[in-house]
Amino acid sequence: MAPKTERIQFLRAVRQLRRIRSFYAAAILLWTGSALWTSWQAPGSRQMWVSVLLVAVFTVLLVTASLSLRRLAAPATGRPVHHAAPYKLPSTRRPTHA
Repeated sequence: MAPKTERIQFLRAVRQLRRIRSFYAAAILLWTGSALWTSWQAPGSRQMWVSVLLVAVFTVLLVTASLSLRRLAAPATGRPVHHAAPYKLPSTRRPTHA
């Protein structure tokens, strides 16, 4: 049985990955807008290529965070998890004595 601290650290890691994933998505939108604006104002400029590079970097980071989150996700079995021993009815057959 895993200690409680491992479970808490696991939940914290999942929460942080979800939060950073939304940050990466916002950064992709911001830098995409910047790249489009800069390419319209000054096509082929250094600022445009830096914006495109940052879009690529944040895309890779978003994919990495998403894959890590998928790897950490608990598999859905479709049935609830029971931590206690299952309840067994007492046997109706009586042992036969010889």
